[in-house]
Formats: sequence, structure tokens, C-alpha cells
Amino acid sequence: MGADRLRLGRGRAVRLPVVFGCGALLLAGCASIPNSGDVEPVKASPRGDSQVRVYPVAPAEGADPNEIVDGFLEAMTSDDPDFAVARKYLTKQASQSWQPADRTTVLAAAPDPADPQGPSGPDGPGLTYPLYGEQIAAVDAGHAYTPVAPEPYNRAIHLVQEKVLDGNEWRKEWRIDDLPQGLVLGESDFQRNYRAVNKYYFASGQGWLVADPVYIRQRIDPVTRMDPVTQAVKVLLEGPTDWIRPVVDSPFPTGTELKRGTRTLEFDDRNSLKVPLNAKVDNVGREQCRKMAAQLLFTLRDLTSTRGEQVELLRQDGSSLCVLSGDQAEEFAADRTSGSSDSPYFIDAKGRLSQLSASSKEPIDPPRVRGPFGDGTMPLGQVAVARDEKHAAGVSQDGKSLYVGSIISTGEVGDALVVSKATKKEDRLSAPSWDGNGDLWIADRDPKQSRLLRLADGADAPREVTVDGLGDARIEALRVSADGVRVALLLSEDGRTTLQIGRVERRGPAGEQTVSVTELKAVAPRMETVTAVSWAGPSRLVVVGKEAGGVQQVSYIQTDGSTSAAGVLPGLNQVTGIAAADDERQPLVADSGDAGIVRLPTGANWQTMVEEGSSPVYPG
Repeated sequence: MGADRLRLGRGRAVRLPVVFGCGALLLAGCASIPNSGDVEPVKASPRGDSQVRVYPVAPAEGADPNEIVDGFLEAMTSDDPDFAVARKYLTKQASQSWQPADRTTVLAAAPDPADPQGPSGPDGPGLTYPLYGEQIAAVDAGHAYTPVAPEPYNRAIHLVQEKVLDGNEWRKEWRIDDLPQGLVLGESDFQRNYRAVNKYYFASGQGWLVADPVYIRQRIDPVTRMDPVTQAVKVLLEGPTDWIRPVVDSPFPTGTELKRGTRTLEFDDRNSLKVPLNAKVDNVGREQCRKMAAQLLFTLRDLTSTRGEQVELLRQDGSSLCVLSGDQAEEFAADRTSGSSDSPYFIDAKGRLSQLSASSKEPIDPPRVRGPFGDGTMPLGQVAVARDEKHAAGVSQDGKSLYVGSIISTGEVGDALVVSKATKKEDRLSAPSWDGNGDLWIADRDPKQSRLLRLADGADAPREVTVDGLGDARIEALRVSADGVRVALLLSEDGRTTLQIGRVERRGPAGEQTVSVTELKAVAPRMETVTAVSWAGPSRLVVVGKEAGGVQQVSYIQTDGSTSAAGVLPGLNQVTGIAAADDERQPLVADSGDAGIVRLPTGANWQTMVEEGSSPVYPG
């Protein structure tokens, strides 16, 4: 469809690249728009090219059924206001019942209409066009993206002949009277029309923000006629998506909406944004308003080429409710407790915890941390450094015991906090992980008693965390997000290791909390096996794995499971570990077999940092 569709008919819409502006005129020429010659449909466009626009064409008089079907499928890929042209391909009743914003079905390629079947239909003679494809995802009415393992898509479009008034005469025209609800798009058209954005809510009972990824339109939304900034504010005010809702809160009063008629919001020349709201916020206090403004600033960061410096919330009468700057909003960041270092850690060839230099351009002998983890008295096999970079959690080289010790002072490490009873090393403890609350997580992979454990403050007795829906799968590795409300799990079952994310739910007062992981969801259903994973920002993971019949690759995947061609990183062989920082500007670090510990700076290829070592980690 659109960029995907090659089949042409009289109902085909016209697809033209749009020039949005000309910059750097001294470096590159600016093509002019032709004002003569025939208009020709563009048969293909670069994958997800947002500068390609579709201008839908209304059905021609006497259009045959094939042209009606082709024209409608193409018109669905446009930005036409309220899909007015697409509706011209429908009967009056079908136009009234069709809700394009209800859902979006994403196929690997455009839906392929088969030869018609008929005549048949509940309203008399008609034609049925089966639609075939391979579904890979869906976006619901709440803008949440859900990937699926590629599965056959099989729906249908039904046509009848409807009387249409032409001047003073009635004539019969083919129109669609039954069709799938919502939009049906090929993947490239979806990527061209939609963009990912993180909206932010507060972790329940906490003072930091959690990312909730959704998809909005790249340009003006055909249904609401809002620009992307206004769309982002609107979806934020509508509340969190269903999956994250149980573990987050929003300080916006129930019923808060943009002031009626607001369709455009723009940052001024000082990168400040004024957001007019309805009367629900008129009596909100200052601290509550500051939190509301922080949600907006974090949400809008990805939508503008320059960082928003300030947001001002307005009451319904236009008076100022509160103002918050970008610097002030940082107090609500989930990773605000992280240490000052921007350098990763790793375990050297002698089992000692050492720190790499993220800025060094040549392999060097890295300095070791202080204390038993760095002086060699407690050789390590796996490690996790606390986010404040004062302590670390280490697993012994035999995988049997977990210890916690200081990395800024000398001293002895205490007794093991967790001991696995498994016979084989690969069945013992996983690498540990720290969350933003300062709690320590680890999995014991003992086949006789496989369990997920949490140690409050990294020091209390380990408590088992129930994982709903785990079934017979075993947790091989885990990484907890900085906000502490999501955990990425590598689960093995039937010889396959998959990546899933669970929601972390906490009940009860501090010190007596009951913690569980609920509603596991597959993040990379197309991958046959996943080797390693790390958080790489508030809603992004870096994953090492391979698809069926493919080779190992390193790629970025959003926590909702969405991907893009730009997310695939330069090739790297024999990767057994991967690490990314909460700050997305820091380089990736990986353990790559014979290449040693390597990093991937922005705009460069993989570079060796040390030739021998393992378990590279950033704090967390």
C-alpha cells in the first residue's frame, strides 16, 4: 500500500515527494517544483520516508470494483482531513460506522486484495475482495503499539452498487459497504505516517517519571487536525496506556483537557511553550502544577529539534498557573540518583572489577575499583554496579554466591547474601541488577528451585518475587529499569530464549513490601533467540539476538516492541554481553569474544577498549 503498492488503477492516489524547505544553499542545490507535465504516481519510496505525501484521488465516475478497492486502500495512507476522500469509496452507512482512529493494523507489506468473490452479500448482490497479508503489529485506540509474531492476516472488503445522485439523475456506482474497522497499513506506510513518542507519568507513590511509549501522526492528525506537539499533549492528558496504568500516577486532575479549539502548540523563540487547559486545573496547587509541567516537558523532548527550555500551564481564562524550566524538571528524572561517572565497568581477566574510560581513544590498562572486588580477594564472574556508584553486587566465579561490597573504600566483604544449590554453573545465579529504588535483583536458575529474588536496599534478606505467566520458562538474565517499574527478562523454554518485559507491582509499606512481576509481554517476537539485553534509555532496549535463519545482530528495540531500520547497529561477532547507559549519548559497550571489550561511539564503528575481560556494565 502506498510505498508498498505497485498495482495501479483508475482509483489510485497520487504519491509525490514533498520539499519541506531548502537549507545550506551553498552546499546543496534546491530543486524547484515542476509546473508542467503529467502527474505520475510514484511506485515506490524509501522505507518510512516521512517526506513522501499521498494525495488521495476520489473515485472516478463509473469506476470498476478493482479501482474502488485500490483507491480506498491507497487513500487510507494519506493525511486527508477526516479521511474525507477515503470515505467517498464507502456507502453512506459504511462511512458513518467506519472509525479510522479505532485501531491500526500493521502488516509486513501492503494488504493484497485477491480476485473478487460473488455476487453475494446481506444487502443483495455484491462482490467480496479477500485481503491477505502478514500482520506484525497493531496500534489500539489509546495509541499503544503491540507487536505480534508474524501471522496471516485474512479479512475482506465487500462492495455493492449504491445509487448516487448526479445532478438531477441517479446512477449506480460501486461502493464499499463492509470493511475491517480502523486502518490497515503496510509497515513502510505506517513508519511514514506515524512516529513514536514517550509520554511520562509518575511511578506510583514516587517522585520520578516513567516513560509510556505511544505512536502519534507524523504530521497533522487527519481526525483531530492537531499538529504533533498538540497530539502529544492530548495523548498525555488522556492518561497512561493500559499496560503501564497499574504502576503509575498522573497529577493532572481527572477530566483535564486542552482548552477547546486548541489544535496548534508552538515553542516560541526562547524555546518556551504555553499550554492552555480547561477549568479542571484552575485550582491546582503549585507543587502539583510543577509535576504536571514536568510531565509535559519530558513528553515533548523528542518532538522538537531543540530542547524545550520552559513550559507554562494556563488556566481556562488564560492566566498563568505555573512555569517550569527544563533544568528544574530534572529533579523528576528516574536516573537522577546515578553517580557522576560516565564510564562503564567490567571484570578483567583476573576477576577484578575495573573501570573503563569512555573517552579514551586507545586501549589502556583500566584502573581497578577499591575494596575486595577490585583487589582480587573476591574474584568475580558477574557484576552490577549500584546507580550511586558506591557499592557493587558481585557473583562469584563459580556462579554460586552473591556478595555486596563497597567500591569506594577498602574493607572485607561480608557473608554471601544468596547461595545457589544448583550443581552446574550455568544453572546457578544470573548477573544481578539494581533498580532506581536501590533494590538488588537476581535470578537463581536452579532447575529444582528456579526463582527471582529481590534484596531491598541491596542488603536485606532476599525475598522471592512471583512472576505471573512464567509457566515452565526459566529466567536466564534480567535487567531492571531505572524507574523500577519494569523488568526485562530473558526466558528460556524448549530450547529457545525470548525477551519479555514485565510490570513490577509493589504492595505494602516499605520494608514489608510484596513485589510481583505481572503481565509479561513479548518485545521481540520476530527473534528466534536473544543472547543479551540492556536498557538504553527510558523506553529503549539494546538487544543481541537473531531471527530465524539469520545471523546474530545488535539492535535497538523500543519497550513496546517497535523497531526501525535505523535501529540495526554495525555487525559484531560472538557477542555475549551488552551494556548501555541511561544517558543515550554514552557509547554502547559489548563483550565480543576474541575482540575483547568493545565500544560503539556515535557515528563510528566498534572499537576495542581492552583485549581481555568480560561482563561490561554501566551502573544499574
